[in-house]
Amino acid sequence: MQLPERFVERMERELGHDEAMALCEALATEPTTSVRLNPQKMTQPKWEAQKVGWSRWGYLLPERPSFTLDAYFHAGAYYVQEASSQFAGYIMSQALGGAEACEGRYILDMCAAPGGKSTHYATLVGERGLVVANEINRSRAAVLADNARKWGLGNMVVTCNDSSRFQQLEEWFDAVAVDAPCSGEGMFRKIDEAQEQWSEANVGMCAERQWEIVQNAFAALRPGGVLMYSTCTFNRSEDEQILERVMAVYGDEIEEVESIAVDDGWGVVVGRVGAFQTFRFFPHKLAGEGMFMAVARKAGERSKRRNVKARRQIITAVDRRATEELSRWVKCPDQMRFFAAGEMLYGCRKEHYAAIESLSGVLSVIYSGVAMGQIFKGRLKPDGALAMYVGMNRSAVKCCEVDEEAALRFLRKQDMVAEPFVEGLNLVMFEGQALGFVKRIGARVNNMYPNSLRILK
Repeated sequence: MQLPERFVERMERELGHDEAMALCEALATEPTTSVRLNPQKMTQPKWEAQKVGWSRWGYLLPERPSFTLDAYFHAGAYYVQEASSQFAGYIMSQALGGAEACEGRYILDMCAAPGGKSTHYATLVGERGLVVANEINRSRAAVLADNARKWGLGNMVVTCNDSSRFQQLEEWFDAVAVDAPCSGEGMFRKIDEAQEQWSEANVGMCAERQWEIVQNAFAALRPGGVLMYSTCTFNRSEDEQILERVMAVYGDEIEEVESIAVDDGWGVVVGRVGAFQTFRFFPHKLAGEGMFMAVARKAGERSKRRNVKARRQIITAVDRRATEELSRWVKCPDQMRFFAAGEMLYGCRKEHYAAIESLSGVLSVIYSGVAMGQIFKGRLKPDGALAMYVGMNRSAVKCCEVDEEAALRFLRKQDMVAEPFVEGLNLVMFEGQALGFVKRIGARVNNMYPNSLRILK
């Protein structure tokens, strides 16, 4: 497909003829494929792969395998995330002061679907930290929630709100990431629709929407907190000019973070706009897609997180008997608190409960912590998310290893042969990775894998 003529003209103006032509040639080549491992589930890649220089758990693959038919993918052992996108985790870690300093932090991912960066942040902040992952589009938010379940750390809250709602969480987050909706120029070689839908008018509309989101994000950021802005596009209108507007409006309220080191061999183009350190990713300079990222800090001393007054009561703590039943399903029940939202029972770390209660009272929360399931006649009917949870106590249920063929039958929600399973509940495992639950009743097996997740291929 031929690139939009006005896009090429704009790139020539902004980058110069030679750089623009090199970029356009690169956009006509095949995109790269990369993954990021979930270190709680997988510590080494299962493919021949090249390490992504800036990503602790990232790997470039020589070719794209069939992820859809890989049980490890469905178990949340890795995320298929573009290499350039993984740089966001590197920026966040460095800007917050390193790996240890990240632990326990509260991060807002303002435009989070489908969840690549959000799950990365969830790994960075660890079990004591919390990631609020927001997506305004409900169908995309549902995909985001599915990915939070599969990642299985239990430290994410998925919300579906307009960015303006976060003004009610004034100065609440240690870091706010705005991966702003954009014209998608960096995705031209991956998504044909990105080229078809591109126009200069759309660039202008995106810039205004980005500016609105950034202002709402800034309000939710605590003094001393990190503000990260990113797009998957090349033009200055959606990138540097947004930062110039931030500097013009907020002025002394924005300050630099300590300079983030970038290896010359990575091919990342580093720049600066006022207090913001910027990073550009061009596919003719590195093995990755086009992106723009920037980071700065909100001026001021870090203050105590403000209490948020809930407008409504959405979650309720469960009673003692339910707590006892739920407790046997987790490794560290003394560190957990359980609650009900509608008909579903959830679990979270005790230190997260107040935050989840507050967030549920002011935002539209569609998922938080880990979905445990429902209790019938005193016994838990576990939700599929519990199987994915890294804190699940596997001694609570019979674990049954299956071969690849049976694993794929399970993931397609097809009928299962009864023979490998014991009577009652079973946790289906493939090479140590938990996939979900089945219930054997005599010669019949009830496949409990969620309909929304089943493989259709």
